[in-house]
Formats: sequence, structure tokens, C-alpha cells
Amino acid sequence: MRVVIAGAGIAGLTAALSLHAAGITDVTVHEAVEEIHPLGVGINILPHAVRELIELGLGDRLATVGVATADLTFLAPHGHRIWSEPRGLNAGYRWPQYSIHRGRLQTMLLEAVRERLGPGAVVLNSPITDLDHDADLLVGADGIRSSVRHALFPDEGEPLPGGDVLLRGTTYSKPFEGGRSMIMVGDDTQKIVIYPIAPPADDGIQLINWAIQRTTDIEGVPVGDWNRPIDVEKVLPHVEGWHCDELDITALIANANQVFEYPLVDRDPLPRWSTDTVTLMGDAAHPMYPTGSNGGTQAVIDARVLAYALANGLGLEFYEEQRRTVTNNVVLANRGDGPEVILKLAHERAPQGFTDIETVMPLAEREEIALHYKKLAGFEPATLNARRSWSVDPQASTEVSSAPSP
Repeated sequence: MRVVIAGAGIAGLTAALSLHAAGITDVTVHEAVEEIHPLGVGINILPHAVRELIELGLGDRLATVGVATADLTFLAPHGHRIWSEPRGLNAGYRWPQYSIHRGRLQTMLLEAVRERLGPGAVVLNSPITDLDHDADLLVGADGIRSSVRHALFPDEGEPLPGGDVLLRGTTYSKPFEGGRSMIMVGDDTQKIVIYPIAPPADDGIQLINWAIQRTTDIEGVPVGDWNRPIDVEKVLPHVEGWHCDELDITALIANANQVFEYPLVDRDPLPRWSTDTVTLMGDAAHPMYPTGSNGGTQAVIDARVLAYALANGLGLEFYEEQRRTVTNNVVLANRGDGPEVILKLAHERAPQGFTDIETVMPLAEREEIALHYKKLAGFEPATLNARRSWSVDPQASTEVSSAPSP
């Protein structure tokens, strides 16, 4: 079987590795850019995707370049604690959660593809613009502006603006909360997420990622322009007076080494992803808001399920059955703020702050919000820990009696 993949991002590279591990070795990844650089800012890979990368033999590399997230805390703007929960191994998962620089993750995957599939497996400066390719299967993993998706749905139009803007950056700073924590601070109009994306250097300094999402009052942000640099002075007024224990949020942002402005966009869920010889994955299939840290995670799982389906003779219908409903639900949940809705609810119920969160939002309600999203996105701990693997033994028969739960 010959497979051509459009796009050498997280989805496309993980697909190449997964297909190779499953015994499908005639795989070529075509990438439009002339050279792949470690660009971007932070990303979280949740335990259900870390599991897949570890099963691909990438666990040691992940541990070297990423930060194993220990906990997540939601705070009101003046520092009042709304909700805290352990993450990764601390939450009872069999696999960690990693916070990592997106470009470093992509570089790690690229190196693994070239090692395992050969140096010619990734062809640069080679955009795929139509569906006419000499392959048994064309996989569109070419992002939110996917040419493959456009060829399948030529009348779809531009990505859909959500009405908010993201202001994102990274800062070299002293670690906070032990160097493995993620915090979210916000109200009903804006929020900021902060987390480290690299282990501390020898001098103790750590690369910290931060992102502010707010209702836009900035005109002229092109939809789909994901690399627009802006002056940090435009960002500082949005966090004036915000506090978080030992972390000085204003100073963190003021010392940023890079700041980008992103429009918050996604696309409506599709009724199908595939034809007999073409399918989609990752942002080409289900671009979503970054709420809940699920974009890259769902792309990794797409890749693994596709390889499982093809290696076991189950086809694209099985792949869609396992993935399309799950990811469509995440896309729609993220439009409603996903688990981060507790920031909005806390502000609506106590706009002047509170001394006891229990009087504002009982523990049972906070627990249910967090658990509901985990179930919807496929990473409720007990279910994930118990389900079978998506790994394929390339020497095994193509007949399977059952498949892992979604």
C-alpha cells in the first residue's frame, strides 16, 4: 500500500511513524515549506496522546524536551483560587501530560521519521494542491487551510472567526510553583494560561509559555494569519492588576522574547472526511479553539487510529467511526469554553471576588465540569488506563476480533 501525506506537522509526521510501525512502509510526506524550522509557541500533549507517542518509542525523547505537567489551577483575576487538579501521572494516569514547544515537538517527530523511514521520506518545497496523486491513499494533514480539504469541499470558504483574539508569547523566567504547573487566570471576557515548555536550564531559568484570549478590540487581524508579531506594550494593559501568588504576570509578559497575535478561528464539523482514496486528519479535519489543550492531542490520536484501521483491513470507514464524532464534539465543546467555563461562571456569580469558592461554585459542580470534558475528549483516567492499545503488530493477521474503545 502506498500512502502520500500532505503536511509535515504533528498530524502528518505522527501518521508516517504510525503507518511505518504498523508495517505500512511505502509512505511519503510532502511539505510546502522549503525548510522546517522549530517555530511556534507552547502546546500541551495530554495523556491519551502521550500514550500513543510512548508506544511509538518516543517516550525518552519527549521527557528530554518537554515538561511533565503536575497540576492545573484556575484562578480569578485577583488570585482567588477556583479549582485545582493534578495532571498526568499525579492524576492517576499511566502516562504523563507534557507541555512542550510546538516547534521542538515537530522537530523531534521529523527526526524520528527520517531515522525510521529514510531521509527521503519527507519531501520539502512540495505542496499538494489537488487530489490527483499516484498513491493508494492521500492523507490531508495540511492544517486549517488544507488544500486537500478544499479539494473535497471547494465551497466551504474561509475559517470561521470566533470573535476573540489570542495574544501569545514566551518568556525566559525563573520557574514558578515548582516548574511543572499550569495556571489559568480569567473572568467572563478574557483569560490567560501560563505554563513552562522546557526543563530549566543550567542557570535555573525556564522557558514559559503564556497566552491571553480576549474579546477582540483589535482591528485588522487577518483570519488565519497565525504569525503576526506585535509589540508587547499592546499586551500589558490587558493584565494590569492580575495576581497569582509567587508569579508576577505583568513582569512575565513585559519580559517576553516574542509576542504573536492570533485570531481565534475554527471550522464547522464536516459530514465526512473521506472518499475511497482520500482522508483528512488533524487541523485539516477538525480545526478547533485551543480551549482544553486538545488540538495537537487529537491529531496524534487520529494518526494512530488511521494506521490501526489500514493495517487491520478495517478501512477509512472504521477510522471515521472512531474519530469523527469524538473530534466534532470537542470542536463544539471548545466553542463553549470547555473546562475553562468555570472562570466565566465564577465571575458571573461573584464579579467582585469571593472568600470561599464553595459558596459560589460547589466542589461537586467543579468536579463535574472537569470530568465531563475529560470524558468527551477521551481522557477520563480510568477509561484510558483500561482500554486496549492502538498499536499494531505488523506480523499479525489483518483479522481483528475487536477494537479499542474510542
